[in-house]
Amino acid sequence: MQKHSLFLIFGAALCIGSSLNAHAQEVRALSLNEAVSLSINNNKSLKQSKYALDGAKAGVQEAKERRLPDVKVSGSYMRLNSPTVSGNLLQMMASGEQGSEAGAIKVNQVAFGMANASLPLFSGNRINNGIKAATYLEKAAAYDVAQQADLVIDNTIEAYYNLYKAQAYLKLVAENNRTALNRVKDFANLEKNGVIPRNDLLNVQLQQKNMELAILDAENNMKIANYNFDLMLGLDENTTLQVEGLNGIQEQQLGEMDAYVNRALSERSDVKALDSRLSASQANIRVTKGAYLPSVALTGGYVAADVHNMLTVTNAMNVGLGLSYNIADLYKTGAKVKQAKAQEAEMQMAKSNLQDGVKMEIHKAYQDFRQSSQKVSVLKTAVDLADENYKIVKNKYDNSLATATELLDADANKLQAAINYEFSMIDNLIAYNKLLRASGQISEVYAPASSN
Repeated sequence: MQKHSLFLIFGAALCIGSSLNAHAQEVRALSLNEAVSLSINNNKSLKQSKYALDGAKAGVQEAKERRLPDVKVSGSYMRLNSPTVSGNLLQMMASGEQGSEAGAIKVNQVAFGMANASLPLFSGNRINNGIKAATYLEKAAAYDVAQQADLVIDNTIEAYYNLYKAQAYLKLVAENNRTALNRVKDFANLEKNGVIPRNDLLNVQLQQKNMELAILDAENNMKIANYNFDLMLGLDENTTLQVEGLNGIQEQQLGEMDAYVNRALSERSDVKALDSRLSASQANIRVTKGAYLPSVALTGGYVAADVHNMLTVTNAMNVGLGLSYNIADLYKTGAKVKQAKAQEAEMQMAKSNLQDGVKMEIHKAYQDFRQSSQKVSVLKTAVDLADENYKIVKNKYDNSLATATELLDADANKLQAAINYEFSMIDNLIAYNKLLRASGQISEVYAPASSN
């Protein structure tokens, strides 16, 4: 009975362990569009930019609320130590009152309350210009979010295809290792029968061991790329991702570089963000100059008071216009205006620097894509040459006209050519996406909803 129970416990433990292992080794097929969507939803830097946008929206609301009236309410109640209030004017008021003596009134408590309201009518246009400045800053923050989204998409695409490269390399090396193992078996039989020298067998075995080392490196690189990509997408770190290859990818056509530059200077989010900040700095200049002008406000108030045994005031209301002007602003505002103008000039220079940077970025991305496209063509030819060379050397070796070393070299060249060609197509697609991001088009291609 005890033995039977032990078997049940052991079996249950195996089931639980298998379930946990299956969970730990979860495999998930992932398309590029799905990866982009996950990155946009889970990227921490993008969330930080959105929080900054929320703050900018609150800044606009705060600026608009300055149009609303200021209302202040105050009240006070005090107990006094029964002071004696006397005077010729109070003798008549005191006579006939209980608890009072002729010529004196006893006051032991005082209460009063008041409410004041002030509605700004004119303040040198500082309120309106402040709203404009805050609105421009809100637009700039929104463009910052869009720019961060472009960077997230670009990084996701590169990480996606880097993982694919790691998986593709492992697959190619593993296939070549299977071929190398079969070759080792064939050479072992040939060496056993005295057909080939032992040195040829040793060379084949050495190549196969090198393949095993390459597999170990490829597996390690793939695990690192997979782990980092899981973190980028906000997935569990133990999720094994299976990414798609280049099936269905159309060859991208390269347009004129001027078109990319013009598009970038007019549509890139960071350019638009700087334009909005420049407009905000210009509005701030007008806000600062508003201090030269007076302020006019509609005012109103209510007062109620009770001085015990002496005075009661109710329904004391007032309405009027208030004019204020700080004479000191005539000679204190000049420096502030200069500071605001200096900030505008700084923004103008930053815009000029950004435009130069955009042009250089476009030029580099354009040249990189053109070069990568040329590499694809060259390496496609190299694959054909390496395949043909291997066939020729293999035929020569079968007819004892080539050495085993020549055969292994031809096989290694064939593998390297295949790897180089596969990677060149991926690098070409990555380079094209770099050009899209540099010209402000990547969101339209991979995440059109996020660009709205």
